[in-house]
Amino acid sequence: MSAGAALLFFCSGANAELDAADPVDFDRDIRPILADACYACHGPDAAQRKADLRLDQKDSALGTAEAPGPIRPGHPAESELIARILSPDADLRMPPPAAVRQLTAAEKDLLRKWIAAGAPWE
Repeated sequence: MSAGAALLFFCSGANAELDAADPVDFDRDIRPILADACYACHGPDAAQRKADLRLDQKDSALGTAEAPGPIRPGHPAESELIARILSPDADLRMPPPAAVRQLTAAEKDLLRKWIAAGAPWE
């Protein structure tokens, strides 16, 4: 292996380790996903809002102990948001299959990791 190839291999491995250790950041990683894929139906526009759900507001998204929201901090398996984005049932899946913007596998994984980390909301 040439020195250049070895350096490229080493650096790409180091970056992968840094990326794995880098915590999910709400403003950098999560808010853009929600804004791009969810806010059209679950955002500030009351006329367009579906299911009386706002994912642009912490209190609505996380809920309370008495009335949990679709995001259960620390518990992705109990979070309705995760159940919906991973649902094999087209009638339950979000965004709906007809939506122009679909979540990528990487975005779904980021949402799951963020919720598992306690869903910190900045």
